[in-house]
Amino acid sequence: MKKIDLFMIRSFIGPLVLTFFIVLIIFILQFLWMYVDDLAGKGLELKVLGELLFQFSLTFVPLSLPLAILLASLMTFGNLGEFLELTALKSSGVPLQRIMMPLFVFTSLLAIGSFLFADYILPMSTRKARTLLTDIRRMRPELNIQAGTFYNGIDGFSIKITDKDPETNRLDGIYIYDHRDGIGNTAVIYADSGYMNVTADESGLILTLYNGHAYKDIEEKNVPQEKKKYPFRRDRFSEQTMVVELEGFGLNRSGMDIYRSNYAMLNTADLTFFIDSLSTRFRSRTDAYFSEFNQTRLMTTSQYTYRGINQEDDSLAIWNTQKFNARAAFDTLSYNDRSATISRALSFARDGTSFMIEKSEALVAEAKNLRKYEAEKYKRFTLPFACLVFFFIGAPLGAIIRKGGLGTPAVISVLFFVIYYVITLSGEKFAKELIISIPLGMLASTIILLPIGAFLTYKATTDAAVMNAETYILFFRKIGTFLTGIKPDKDDEGTGTDA
Repeated sequence: MKKIDLFMIRSFIGPLVLTFFIVLIIFILQFLWMYVDDLAGKGLELKVLGELLFQFSLTFVPLSLPLAILLASLMTFGNLGEFLELTALKSSGVPLQRIMMPLFVFTSLLAIGSFLFADYILPMSTRKARTLLTDIRRMRPELNIQAGTFYNGIDGFSIKITDKDPETNRLDGIYIYDHRDGIGNTAVIYADSGYMNVTADESGLILTLYNGHAYKDIEEKNVPQEKKKYPFRRDRFSEQTMVVELEGFGLNRSGMDIYRSNYAMLNTADLTFFIDSLSTRFRSRTDAYFSEFNQTRLMTTSQYTYRGINQEDDSLAIWNTQKFNARAAFDTLSYNDRSATISRALSFARDGTSFMIEKSEALVAEAKNLRKYEAEKYKRFTLPFACLVFFFIGAPLGAIIRKGGLGTPAVISVLFFVIYYVITLSGEKFAKELIISIPLGMLASTIILLPIGAFLTYKATTDAAVMNAETYILFFRKIGTFLTGIKPDKDDEGTGTDA
């Protein structure tokens, strides 16, 4: 390895490590901002919180690496250009492509490592992170209940509240459905207001309810169905206290199997297996629905009479030979038979339409579920490839702007990453919603940004003044001269350089 290669790699590694951890910390802070309500007030140990942050930080690595490469390449070549080191290398006869070659090889190795990381470590870390977050959410249920939604975090109960005061924790409009008997909504409690607290030893939940009613169905045993009267009991109370036993109220760690079939927690081999299985099931269901519609809805073999002849057995043959004249058969019917025939035809049409709507919605849901696995498989390849795309944007752009540090490179990097992220999310959403194909949706950002990288590399190689303001001033002056016919003064000409 030549000295220039070592020099470039050493110049690149420092900014890469720095920017990588900066981006990773930003993503971790974003995670804390999103889930602060689920973590605050749970009394988590530092060990548990550290484990949660570590597992989620691993899930952010494949997304942080492309942005870090973009920012590091901008800083590296910007510093070389700012301190005239890039100019010295070019003056020595070293072209820009040769200067970029060691970093291209190094970035390619990083992209391969990113793929291996996303295929082997990312699924496991995602599963551990999501499982631990789910277990934390189950802690202290009085903090998790939100107004307007049913809360099922307490075994045997379903609780809904109308409003909640965040300062006093007062609950208004409380509905409690007791499912501990396992026979449905046979016991319901409604309270105008109340409070929910945990016992001192955290083994139970205390519900203090005010101004409400309690309804409970009384089960009748050994009573025939026709003689049942379905009695119930109704109680009115001004204040009532309930103590619900909570098992494993602390952090009860769940197994790793609850997310074992989630598409985001599978490696490439498992995704391929699930895609093949789901594709086979989708095709079989499509064929089954089509056959069922064709046999029972599209052309029924039910009996009908045409001029007194039973056509049940020969209906299909007559249909295929196109000898059956529906209009002629309809004209031979009486008025009452015509009315009955029209009613029956409309009924068949409604049944067929309902069948098509129902089955098409089921097939669309199947297709969208399949698309999620296909999109995840493509994502394992597109994120590592984004490392190379961002390198071919950042390196030539840094050579053009010739500004190092975290100022200008950071602004440009964030701009390009936002464009990449928006395009990627939009393409992925369109693909999952069956609007466009999976390859087009997942490769949309690459298709758009890769030509930009090629253009910037060409401009940097030819030393074009892409970022020179005088170049654009001269360009617009030429346009103004062409439109107005007024030539600029000689003092104003030649102030810029041609691109």
